Amino acid sequence: MILNNIDPRTCTLCRGRNWCGLAYCPLLARKLAFLRIKKITNSLEVYGSSPPSVFVGRHGYPYVNIGPSAPPETGDTTIFDFPEKWIELRLEDIIDYRLSLLTGSIRVKASFVSNPFIQKIHEIALSIKPVDIELYFEKPITPRIELSEFEPPQGPRGVLRSFRITSNPVIPRIVDSVYNDKDLSAREALLLLYKNGIPVSVIQRILSVGALGRSRSRKLVPTRWSITAVDSTISEELLESIRKYSLIDNFELYVRKYYDNTFIAILAPFKWSFEWMEAWWPGSTWNPSEVNIIVEGDYEDYFGRSSYPDIGGCYYACRLAVAEFLNNRRKQASVIVFREIYPGFNIPIGVWFVRENIRRMFRDKPLLSTNDIREVLNTLDEVSELGSRNWINKSRLLRRILYQTSLFNFVKGE
Repeated sequence: MILNNIDPRTCTLCRGRNWCGLAYCPLLARKLAFLRIKKITNSLEVYGSSPPSVFVGRHGYPYVNIGPSAPPETGDTTIFDFPEKWIELRLEDIIDYRLSLLTGSIRVKASFVSNPFIQKIHEIALSIKPVDIELYFEKPITPRIELSEFEPPQGPRGVLRSFRITSNPVIPRIVDSVYNDKDLSAREALLLLYKNGIPVSVIQRILSVGALGRSRSRKLVPTRWSITAVDSTISEELLESIRKYSLIDNFELYVRKYYDNTFIAILAPFKWSFEWMEAWWPGSTWNPSEVNIIVEGDYEDYFGRSSYPDIGGCYYACRLAVAEFLNNRRKQASVIVFREIYPGFNIPIGVWFVRENIRRMFRDKPLLSTNDIREVLNTLDEVSELGSRNWINKSRLLRRILYQTSLFNFVKGE
């Protein structure tokens, strides 16, 4: 956990009330996770209920480490690996759940999906309810923490000797159908799952373990890659419809503040384009600077983009949430989403954080709906710490929208 530059006396007096300014209490998160896993320290066997959860590593690809994850407890552990339900939880609770997951893995070639070990992994990954498993390790698990911009935090890992499933997986009919359909492409299969209401995080897991696609094309996909692949594929499919819809009537501005983050979305009544921008304050996760705010972003025009965005997987996580919102409204817009990350938020917890916050933001009515771009900029100044002038300087699409609006008013003679 990150405890740099925190006076221990502050922790003694604070007792979990966040006086340190962080978005979570690192002491509580670490303590809770330790209490869960201390009973298996130095143990070669773990018995628990997988949420279900499976991890596929990326280092050394096409050879990958793959295996099931479970906390050392049984029962309904769904919340341990269900990002769609995390948005209402405290960050320290999410970190506690994640660090409590024990992962056992073996190293296999990504194309060896017919391996009996992988077939058992499929039984876990296809289930929508927890699966009881017994894990047998080659040597005692070494407690460690894995943090990533893409995936949720990961708890201790170890080399797996074998594992056994001791309860019956619950596999939805549609999941079983696409799993056994070896003529469907992976794209067709994951879109079919999405249209039938299977959560995005579940689809990402199923794709990751090589359980989708035509028989000869199936392969293991590192968890990090599968997350972005599903977000990207589903949002692109939705955009095929969105580009045919009529434009929204006015400018709309949405705001969500959550755990030392501010999310701001501006929707403009123009054809589809999209931009995702991040402003990292000094002391936040990805900004080691002591004085400078770092602003980065990527965008796409009407026909999308052909290269991977430098800003990473958050781009596609946000684009999916935006596309879902527009598709549900059967409307088209040019969309810019800003994210401001302040010093209290200094731990990477995965792109789910962006996707679920943007989804939640769009459940509320817009803070502003107007045909005047000046009102948009004034409101942006009110809700943003960075301010409209700085965002205009950094955002290509915002400058373009200002230009388009001015040109439109000129043609109208206003």
